[in-house]
Amino acid sequence: MMSVWRAILCVSMCLSAAEHSALWDGHGSHLKPGGRLPDFSFAGYRRGEAAIPKPTVVADVTDFGAKADDEIDDTAAFQKALAEAPRGAIRIPSGRFIISDFLTINRPGVVLRGAGSQKTTLYCPKPLHEIKPDMGATTTGRPTSNYSWSGGIVRFVGSYRLKQIAAVTQHAKRGDTRITVNNAAPFKVGQDVMIRLLGDGTHAVVKHLYAGDPGDIAKLSKRTGASIVCKVVAIEGDVLHVDRRLRFDCRPVWKAVVHRFEPTVTDSGIEGVAFEYPLTPYEGHFTEKGFNAIAFGRVAHCWARDLRIVHPDSGLFVGGVFCTIDGVVFESKRQPTRDAVGHHGVYFYGDDNLYRGFDYRCKFIHDISLAHCAGNVITKGRGVDLCLDHHKKAPHANLFTDIDLGVGSRPWKSGGGRQLGKHAGAWNTYWNLRSQRPISYPPQRFACRMINVVGVHTEQPSVTEPDGKWFEAIPPQRLRPANLYEAQLNRRLQLLKQLNR
Repeated sequence: MMSVWRAILCVSMCLSAAEHSALWDGHGSHLKPGGRLPDFSFAGYRRGEAAIPKPTVVADVTDFGAKADDEIDDTAAFQKALAEAPRGAIRIPSGRFIISDFLTINRPGVVLRGAGSQKTTLYCPKPLHEIKPDMGATTTGRPTSNYSWSGGIVRFVGSYRLKQIAAVTQHAKRGDTRITVNNAAPFKVGQDVMIRLLGDGTHAVVKHLYAGDPGDIAKLSKRTGASIVCKVVAIEGDVLHVDRRLRFDCRPVWKAVVHRFEPTVTDSGIEGVAFEYPLTPYEGHFTEKGFNAIAFGRVAHCWARDLRIVHPDSGLFVGGVFCTIDGVVFESKRQPTRDAVGHHGVYFYGDDNLYRGFDYRCKFIHDISLAHCAGNVITKGRGVDLCLDHHKKAPHANLFTDIDLGVGSRPWKSGGGRQLGKHAGAWNTYWNLRSQRPISYPPQRFACRMINVVGVHTEQPSVTEPDGKWFEAIPPQRLRPANLYEAQLNRRLQLLKQLNR
């Protein structure tokens, strides 16, 4: 009986000690349009407005000749199933299947579904570079395989079918939901569009994405821009009203344009499988030949869930938008180099994706990477000693929330080529990061000051400058809400529900 009362007392004390950030009070009343805290609630499959579906099984890989546990290559059977099966789920039964060539998903509504990541295994004996050689070089000229930082044995390949249909004619600021265009006639209410900054031949857009503090950008392309996918909700003359706030300024001088957004591959996924690679020593950075699991390229509203990835060079490369990666476990017994057993765990270079429920039981050089992307949410995961790698080229307005970093010795350790800007751009937010060791505010070379660090285990005092450094030293266990993404999503869905009554 005493233990019950102690538990009640502990919960009561925790609730009474709850603290809210000055940026967000749990209800959104402090959220300012165009302020330093973005709205991250649009990340993931169908923008968080619908659950990931479970399509009906329409085929089984065994129907095409695959057979588990017979040590015979099953690649041709899988490829035939992907090419010929109708829209729906392709079942992969329990057991071990050998895959030695690319499996490509380039149609909507195609799902590879195993019996579970502890039951169905795709054993991949060949690195991608052996399947299809693709040599490249680092920014310093060192020869290396391009599969060191890209590619997967399972490839989701699509097109956004972007077609420019209007140009922005008036300056719209971050936080605005109104865009004035030169011709609104081609647009329809309910239509998805991509608003893009193509750049003006200078680094003006890049400097904006770094809030005026980009660092050394001598080698960063002057064509580096930004984009956001929105839904048109109303049209007034030549003014488009969209359903979300802009995360960057749209200036006509920056060649701000609007495209149709009509992705060819949506609602496809992979789930309930393990990827396993040969147990070989890890030879180190830029030696990787491509023991990589999955790559998403120019697809939307796709997913990967319930995965186990064993002995990889890298796990997933996510170049789509509104995709969800849910429930990934990394395991490896490779002999490490530089205390790492692989290169990239997950690498984001697409926008508005959701990564949650991950478990890193080993260390990569870069556990979670972002480069030139925005709106991604990384949440509800843990690792041995997580590295939140920001790989330069202005990754901006991304969120890390409700994460157990493990040891906490390297949260800000980041890579990327030289003279490509600071590692992190503006408006990135780090909210409720738990660790064994105290965490300090990131070093100056990591990011501009327009980032938000809220709720970390630290020995440093809070500093909250409205237009500068923002570091709230709230103990993670007392921070409310504990998960910023979930709080923002719940608030938006409630507002949508009220509007639709």
